[in-house]
Amino acid sequence: MLRMFRPHVYATYGLLWVLALEGSAVTLTGTAWQPSGATWVRVASVVLALLFLRMLDEQKDLEYDREHHPDRPLVTGEITVAELRGGMAAVTAAAVGLNAALSAAAVLLILTALGYGLSLVVLERLSPAVRDRQLLNLAVTYPVQVLLGVYVYGSLAAAGTITADWRGALLLTLCACVFLHFEFARKTSWEAAPGARMYSAALGPRRSALLTTGFAAGAAGCQIVLFGPDGALGLLPCAMAVLPALGARRFLAARRGGWPLPAATGFVFGTHLALTVRAVLLP
Repeated sequence: MLRMFRPHVYATYGLLWVLALEGSAVTLTGTAWQPSGATWVRVASVVLALLFLRMLDEQKDLEYDREHHPDRPLVTGEITVAELRGGMAAVTAAAVGLNAALSAAAVLLILTALGYGLSLVVLERLSPAVRDRQLLNLAVTYPVQVLLGVYVYGSLAAAGTITADWRGALLLTLCACVFLHFEFARKTSWEAAPGARMYSAALGPRRSALLTTGFAAGAAGCQIVLFGPDGALGLLPCAMAVLPALGARRFLAARRGGWPLPAATGFVFGTHLALTVRAVLLP
């Protein structure tokens, strides 16, 4: 966990993601929001799910890591597949136990996300194209992140806290754009080692950079549609768009190296933090 999960990163991301999504969903109904016990169950469940998926990825990418990341714990033998699977079983049991306190729908939604992650192992073994083609792999694997967002939103609806409507789909799209900006940024570079799984290797550095920037623009557009009526405070998260703009300018001007990851990371954490602040401050 300390090496491959980095709790201060993943746990903070899970925390801010849930607070931003739940807070925004509630305030969009015109109701004041504050975290509750159910909120912390959702936070813990999302963090546990991210840990589950991290453990799963270590096993799924073992052959690739043997060549490109030989220092990883599963490759070096510091941890075994059996130990990882035991950890995944414990995480699943904890997630089910937590969500049983919310509703049967919450249990079903979190298990759907974890189950989809497990299905990817089988799919990648059956299809070399899904495993090796970067863009196809993203299209197949990314829905697990969407399902975690659906878990948060759906459990709110199941509890009667919100009534699901079109704004929920736009809110989930906003979260998807924020995540995909970072996903593309971390795999966009002017150079790539042979066999490296980089979007810039498949698309070219400039087109990959364009998509990276486009996802950030998409997140800002969703914010304007959803929160524009709330005035300046509603548009506070849009201020974070300056970070992708600076990142794109620096990347394209340098013509070497990778996308400036501090800008991409700052956009992800800054946007979710700004959405949370907006939800807390709105009357």
